[in-house]
Amino acid sequence: MLVKEIMKRKMESILPTATLGEAARKMRDLNIGSLVVAKNGKLIGMITDRDICCRGVADGFDPETTEVRDVMSRDIAFCFSYDTVNDAVRQMGQLHIRRLAVLNSDKTIAGLLSVDDLAHYSRQLAGEVLDSGRPAHH
Repeated sequence: MLVKEIMKRKMESILPTATLGEAARKMRDLNIGSLVVAKNGKLIGMITDRDICCRGVADGFDPETTEVRDVMSRDIAFCFSYDTVNDAVRQMGQLHIRRLAVLNSDKTIAGLLSVDDLAHYSRQLAGEVLDSGRPAHH
């Protein structure tokens, strides 16, 4: 099975020049925890509610004047829509991440693959991703 067959095509994005306050309100209103940061259809980063709290507010940045680009994650893991689900799961497990940006062959944003999407397809594969993020017990 290919990533494009189970990924979410509808994803919420925000411009890098939006403020942290705008991003936080958008996440609250949509009941989501992350936004893709895009410019001209190209993925340039991702911002999460945790980024806003831990990199923004906790470090003393004003959420109404600080821009998303100042605290977003820039090195975003991604796969392509034509990759296999198993390859995406392997990447998510190795990187200990729960979301993976999905790009088209021209590197524009196609969607987002989350552990929730995996769970709808295969609880076993979702479990592999979640287990990879847990520390080993000794």
